[in-house]
Amino acid sequence: MHRRRRTALVLSAAIAAAAPLLSACGNDAHPGAAAVVGGHRITVAQLESRVNEVRRAQQAAVPDEAQYQQVLASTSGLTRDTLHNMVLDRVLHRAARDQGVTVSRREIQRMRTGLEQQAGGAKGLETTWLQKYGIAPARLDDNLRLQLEAQKLATRLGTDTTQPAFWKALSTASEELHVDLNPRYGTWDVQKSSRVDAKTPWVREVTASGTQQTA
Repeated sequence: MHRRRRTALVLSAAIAAAAPLLSACGNDAHPGAAAVVGGHRITVAQLESRVNEVRRAQQAAVPDEAQYQQVLASTSGLTRDTLHNMVLDRVLHRAARDQGVTVSRREIQRMRTGLEQQAGGAKGLETTWLQKYGIAPARLDDNLRLQLEAQKLATRLGTDTTQPAFWKALSTASEELHVDLNPRYGTWDVQKSSRVDAKTPWVREVTASGTQQTA
């Protein structure tokens, strides 16, 4: 993955995407886990819940069913991108902690206030983040914290988020946390601190049925 793309994922989370239902064998070492990071499980249920938050927000923002189906059709990787960011959030938090970087509630609110002014209000900001980055309104502050941690970490390292020194810090954190993804969601590239699709022939994608897609 190009470093610019990975930077966008750090600072803006994932581009909103649809929800293919993955049918595959689970990770026998961690049944029910989408990933294990630092010994802590991100369960499949937690991942699906996060994806459903976005889907509900998208459907509320686009009440016309035909338009909503277009949103689903045009965004095909929400589950994987969401898991990527759930893992990356923990990796980045570890890298920031290792460098003594913290983010206060006041800093998050200050950043949010500035962005709301640019977006024409709180609703405008929520809509922008939902449409552009696939972030549900309830997770907006979490994403802003992620951005602030990335920015402050880069500053502490005397670099910026596009440079090797920044990504080296994330790589080190990934190694420390021993990131382990369920094979159905790919693998974690420690050097790039990024999720990578696994080339496993036993993984097949099928279209989720019903009005609520959860994976």
